[in-house]
Amino acid sequence: MRCLFILLLSLLAGACARSVSPTAGTNRLRVLCYNIHHANPPSRAGVIDVAAIAAVINAQKPDVVMVQEVDVRTGRSGKTLDQAADLGRQTGLNAYFFKGIDYDGGEYGIAILSKYHLTNPRRIPLPLDSATRGEPRVLGLATVTLPGKRTVTLANTHLDAQRGPTNRRLQATRIVEVLRQEKHPVILAGDFNDSPDSQTLQLLRQVVEPSCQSCPPTIPVENPNRTIDFVTFTPKDLFRVIEHRVIPERIASDHLPVLVELAY
Repeated sequence: MRCLFILLLSLLAGACARSVSPTAGTNRLRVLCYNIHHANPPSRAGVIDVAAIAAVINAQKPDVVMVQEVDVRTGRSGKTLDQAADLGRQTGLNAYFFKGIDYDGGEYGIAILSKYHLTNPRRIPLPLDSATRGEPRVLGLATVTLPGKRTVTLANTHLDAQRGPTNRRLQATRIVEVLRQEKHPVILAGDFNDSPDSQTLQLLRQVVEPSCQSCPPTIPVENPNRTIDFVTFTPKDLFRVIEHRVIPERIASDHLPVLVELAY
């Protein structure tokens, strides 16, 4: 009887463990999502402080960083300053920049930083309704091989910021189309400029799972009350969320960075 009781306890414990995530393993991946406001601290007009952004990143010891609002050789940030490359140097991470638009004599867009070698970088233009006069946006993708020989596609984006949701819905629909064609698991992060209960997020959830359910707010940095910065992933049963945390760093940017630790 004692042996039977122990066996039943073992089976129940195993069932509980599997209910969290059927296939997630013991490897860990720390993902940081950060809109950096072109490295301009909002309280210091005209000042560019890439070192402050790098310090925020280094403090969290991420494996992967998805960065939005990045300047490369623009007039406002410095004609010789490549913010993506500079962040790579200051953090010791591999960096790849994806142009969103030409801006002020240079380029402006998003970047992926990674502890692991980035391969197969791809820039996907996202759609706009011409009647809205919205700013062009892109989806940036690159592939990494993680410890355990797991190959993953990293995807970063910054969706339309207009009050109306028209372009964000178009862009989310396009992202869904692209990610459905990916042969590897995907981690998608970015500034989605929309709330967790929006149609934008509902569309994206057709293929990706957010790392939070009751997501903490990420903007404004003082008394934050809106959640628009997200880390998501697919397939759902490959990853297990160990931690989802909004970092209370209120000086370097106008967004709070989001840190997510995943088991896979």
